[in-house]
Amino acid sequence: MPNIKSAEKRVRVHARRSLRNVSLKSALRTTLKKFETALAQSDVEQARLALHIATRALDKAATKGIIHRNAASRKKSRLTRRFNAAANA
Repeated sequence: MPNIKSAEKRVRVHARRSLRNVSLKSALRTTLKKFETALAQSDVEQARLALHIATRALDKAATKGIIHRNAASRKKSRLTRRFNAAANA
């Protein structure tokens, strides 16, 4: 347990922020899974919409510091490649 007042506040802030981060990361994973299911069902139009939503969610997560911006870029690239392969097939 911290003895200094500012350290006590840092503990409170850290708890609040990590709870928010866990929530946002979970929502991001859900968004990505929705894209995966739409792609698995070969529903191209639904997958296109899910890809758009997933791309936005990844960008927002990178902006908020939930994931690294390079990780977001990599995930967007891989999702787009998978979508294009499914759309062309």
